[in-house]
Amino acid sequence: MEAKNQITVSEFLLLGLSEDPGPQSLIFGLFLSMYLVTVLGNLFIILAVSSDPHLHTPMYFFLANLSFVDICFISTTVPKMLLNIQTQSRDISYTGCLTQVYFFIIFAGVDNFLLTIMAYDRFVAICHPLYTLIMNSRICGLLILMSWIIIFWVSLLHILLMAQLTFCTGTKIPHFFCELAQMLRISCSDILINNIFLYIATALLSVFPFMGTLFSYSQIVSSVMRMSSAGGKYKVFSTCGSHLSVVSLYYGTSLGVYLSSAMTHSSQSSSIASVMYTVVTPMLNPFIYSLRNKYMKGSLGRLLSRVASCP
Repeated sequence: MEAKNQITVSEFLLLGLSEDPGPQSLIFGLFLSMYLVTVLGNLFIILAVSSDPHLHTPMYFFLANLSFVDICFISTTVPKMLLNIQTQSRDISYTGCLTQVYFFIIFAGVDNFLLTIMAYDRFVAICHPLYTLIMNSRICGLLILMSWIIIFWVSLLHILLMAQLTFCTGTKIPHFFCELAQMLRISCSDILINNIFLYIATALLSVFPFMGTLFSYSQIVSSVMRMSSAGGKYKVFSTCGSHLSVVSLYYGTSLGVYLSSAMTHSSQSSSIASVMYTVVTPMLNPFIYSLRNKYMKGSLGRLLSRVASCP
């Protein structure tokens, strides 16, 4: 590659899910629908939790935070994709791409931490009699704050390292958003340091939280097995069922993306698989929590009734 082509580019080309112009209208309609459903569904969760005093507990406080992060998470990628389809342009500026990577890492990381915190909350609620003392409002706020601080610095370091890389002119990104691994793959620079930090960050933001979630649920299952009351067991599983479904969906789809990338080496297959955890999972979370949780279902019903009764 000639040195003149190894300049700092001003923009990239996002190839999207398909380069075929035929299905673009279908893709636009599908993703616009999923985006609106995600934003409205998670917004209703936030409003229901904030307006119902019965839901002012740590579990629903974390749920409202998860809904907020899910709205931000999907808003990092889908609006730009929809704009590109609508304007028939695949361009994204260099600054815009780095910004998208930055916020994507932040919201994906906070999502991971929140799922772990919510699992820990259920573990303390079920296995410790002093739940209200342990999970007080100060501790809940501190857990959320520490999650944001850690992710902020990890994401910032990723961006600072990426800013040192050079990219060839006319660089195409075989994805529908600027994803960190794809950006490193298309760089013309040595990415050894970036890859080392990526592995460290993956362990910090994904592996450790996942292990923490597994530990919490292993303790919950162990506690449930010692219960003699069938009613008590049912109550525990009904309480944890929604969160366990979300955890399984999130980590299951994330693992699917990783395996798809490792086994097929197809950028298009990887980007299609990424839709599952970047778009589908945030969209399904409100349905899982509202359909499987009678308290949330009741609160949402009352909220919708108030909205419908407004002139």
